[in-house]
Amino acid sequence: MFFLSLMYFSCQYPLTNEKNNNPKDSIAVSGRKWWKEAVVYQVYPRSFKDANGDGIGDLKGIISKLDYIKSLGVDVVWLNPIYSSPNDDNGYDISDYRNIMSDFGTMEDFDRLISGMHKRGIRLVMDLVVNHSSDEHEWFRQSRGSRSSPYRNYYHWWNAEKGIPPHRYSLFDINHDAWKYDTPTNAYYLHYFSRKQPDLNWENPQVRKEVFDIMKFWADKGIDGFRLDAFQFAAKDTAFPEFPNDLDRNFVKYYAMGPHLHDYLREMNKEVFSKYDVMSVAEGAGNSFQDAHDLVDSDRKELNMAYAFDGVDIAKSNGYKLLHFKEVFTRWDSAFADDGWLSIFLANHDQARLVTRFGNDSPAFRELSSKMLATFLMTMRGTPYCYNGDELGMTNAGFSKIEDYRDKASLNEYMHVKNTGGNIAGLLKEMQFSCRDNGRTPFQWDSSINAGFTTGKPWIAVNPNYKIINEAAQENDTNSCLNYFRKMIKLRKENLVLVYGKYQLLDKDNPNVYAYTRELNGKKILVMLNFTNNSARANIGTGISHAKTLIDNYGEASNTTELRPYEAVVYGL
Repeated sequence: MFFLSLMYFSCQYPLTNEKNNNPKDSIAVSGRKWWKEAVVYQVYPRSFKDANGDGIGDLKGIISKLDYIKSLGVDVVWLNPIYSSPNDDNGYDISDYRNIMSDFGTMEDFDRLISGMHKRGIRLVMDLVVNHSSDEHEWFRQSRGSRSSPYRNYYHWWNAEKGIPPHRYSLFDINHDAWKYDTPTNAYYLHYFSRKQPDLNWENPQVRKEVFDIMKFWADKGIDGFRLDAFQFAAKDTAFPEFPNDLDRNFVKYYAMGPHLHDYLREMNKEVFSKYDVMSVAEGAGNSFQDAHDLVDSDRKELNMAYAFDGVDIAKSNGYKLLHFKEVFTRWDSAFADDGWLSIFLANHDQARLVTRFGNDSPAFRELSSKMLATFLMTMRGTPYCYNGDELGMTNAGFSKIEDYRDKASLNEYMHVKNTGGNIAGLLKEMQFSCRDNGRTPFQWDSSINAGFTTGKPWIAVNPNYKIINEAAQENDTNSCLNYFRKMIKLRKENLVLVYGKYQLLDKDNPNVYAYTRELNGKKILVMLNFTNNSARANIGTGISHAKTLIDNYGEASNTTELRPYEAVVYGL
């Protein structure tokens, strides 16, 4: 799903002792914030750990693994939706914002979860979806019942006597049509996503008040943040003018950053953020650097951190160019070098697996390339976001039949292609690489049945390679992906230069190696990453024979600029 999201974290539970975390690095580092120094770990609850044997991950399952999460060294857990929902889109269709979906447990389970996290010094960020609700939410039930209902204006309606509404593209609809005719009141309602996800009307001040009250409800329960999904689409021109013919291909251009979005965010800041001493994060950054800065620059009183999609969108089924990869991340770093703050990520619940998309998931190179990508994430300026399972080097599932998939968007696209006589075989091949279900297969805990995820039948199939790739097998292996991931987080936390230091790209035109330095207060670190399965040389313009090796994914650096396949090495200069 393409979306703008917000996260905001309470300062009630200290992340680290910032004054004593690293005294040498702390000298003259201005503008330090815990959220800049945090590492965020995303947990997809449906697939993380099942405690009751029904095949669906749940809150008790997450509680049972809190010590594991703590052992990673992460500071924040971002939890996907757990609210009451008919589950048309894996919980992103919310029918009751103040209750827990029965699949996941009870409010008492939730209270135990947040208590257990806070005791371990981990903050909890929850997903919240307020661009749209479920069509089973009471607001929509009332809204569709009568044109005179006080809830009518909670959603976007187009009365049928006005004719067919102007075309709007839907990401999830079988016909790609975002207007759904509804018989009871002879009108169409708007849904940018599935038909069971009607869009809320943010132009209505009562809707905004309802949302702010929901946010306060969870903040008062002690949670440390929210991620507001699809919010860049929340503001609409309610005159619904005709859009150009390229809408379906470039919908973000027309949907993102609509009228009054900044007004809504400033109101949200005033009503919620300012009252709870919270931090806000924008996931998605509009259509330009100006859009991004307008969201997050410190004087705007809107948000604090940008989460741009340019980087994660690079990987394609036919490959990608490292030169493009370097250009995108360097461009974004440069744009935010003086003001604002970035998130650094390559995976989340809406993407296929990290190592399959950006590395090499073959047996020969899976571990090395997984470690190389972890090195990249932990050595760039910005707050790193890591998706559960990537610390193990989990791969795409290799699904080959439409029956293997559960993702609403993919299933509807399959039906659309089938109904229009399109290339089904080509679509299935593309889904095998890019479908987000690849990132939603159960977490691979051990080599027992169903990877130790459940004693029942999993809601989606476990990746067949779980007997080789699992947490138990890696836990005591000092050279495993898991333990390398822990070492990289430790290295980042011990070197504030990796958080705040100036980023400088080296060897810009090298198609195989990504090399850069980070520099702060006279301390300089060199990072060299080989993105290929062949040896490659970095032309960095300086010798490294006397440099100190801080970490190397082969276990021992050669102290040369000749890098082995997928080698990642970090030097102190």
